[in-house]
Amino acid sequence: MSTIGEVFQTADWKAEKHVPVIECPDSVKADEFFEVKLTIGKEIAHPNTTEHHIRWVQLFFKPEGGKFAFQVGIFEFTAHGESTEGANAGPAYTHSSVSASLKIKKAGVLFATSFCNIHGLWESSKAIKIT
Repeated sequence: MSTIGEVFQTADWKAEKHVPVIECPDSVKADEFFEVKLTIGKEIAHPNTTEHHIRWVQLFFKPEGGKFAFQVGIFEFTAHGESTEGANAGPAYTHSSVSASLKIKKAGVLFATSFCNIHGLWESSKAIKIT
């Protein structure tokens, strides 16, 4: 392996619980805010235990014709039932889902990446048009 991209895994999110699902309109108006929802485990629930959980998800936007992607946000999920009483005895658990609002000036691609503490890095993408 010579690049980090080679360790990212991808699959159909309807059959694989680790793939980040990107939900947003297929097309938006330039310079108008719209909501993007990211969920891991949408069709098949992903565990959220001390031993097996999603740690974070990131969202990027790469404009059409642009060389670089821009980070929209990184979102951490930090409550997985940890406690001084032991694993999975804690009072709080996060759900691997987050929403962000953004606006774009031109069409491009949204990329989402996520990290499972057992199964590594995952990615997905969704093209978005300007109307």
